[in-house]
Amino acid sequence: MLLIVDSTNRALEHKAMRTMFEARKRVFIDLLKWDIPALAGRYELDQFDDVHATYLIVSDGEGTHLASARLLLTTRPALLDSLFPGLVAGEVPQGPDVLEITRFCLSPGIGARQRRIARDALLVGLAEFAIGNGIQAYTGVAALPWFRQIQTFGWDCCALGEPVLHRGQALVGLRIDIDTSTVGKLASAGIVSNAAATTPARAA
Repeated sequence: MLLIVDSTNRALEHKAMRTMFEARKRVFIDLLKWDIPALAGRYELDQFDDVHATYLIVSDGEGTHLASARLLLTTRPALLDSLFPGLVAGEVPQGPDVLEITRFCLSPGIGARQRRIARDALLVGLAEFAIGNGIQAYTGVAALPWFRQIQTFGWDCCALGEPVLHRGQALVGLRIDIDTSTVGKLASAGIVSNAAATTPARAA
């Protein structure tokens, strides 16, 4: 199941949200060793996890997080313009039809097959969410190996500038253009999903 959580339903206490923040801590702090704090030693949140953020969360039948991404408005401060403007040659793409993808996270320990299914559901969900909400492009920041993988997914993805070394790794600012052909392009690259998008209706 693909859950969409935003300011209209985030007040509910969702199991998917709790387990998402726990997974982010395991991935970004424990595995990738990012120098960022953990809330109560269990959750990874930052200043962008506010009421303006939207989350796409792929969960299992019990509501536990499998994969997720956080979407930030580019009409407000986001990671690319606030923290990494040097990754962009020229102006940072911004506007009501541009969202920034951040904290793309796959739960560790769920097995390669389930991770692939969850990843594909999230990728298709991102494309369908954009198409359904008038979003023409996503931006983001990625380590160079992850950026190269993103380019293989079939959609229209390009670098916004040259890679820049940051804390020992090369980072890239990126843009993904979305239109009605994007889901088909993902499918041509073998990325398909049967997950239906919904919004959580009750606490879990």
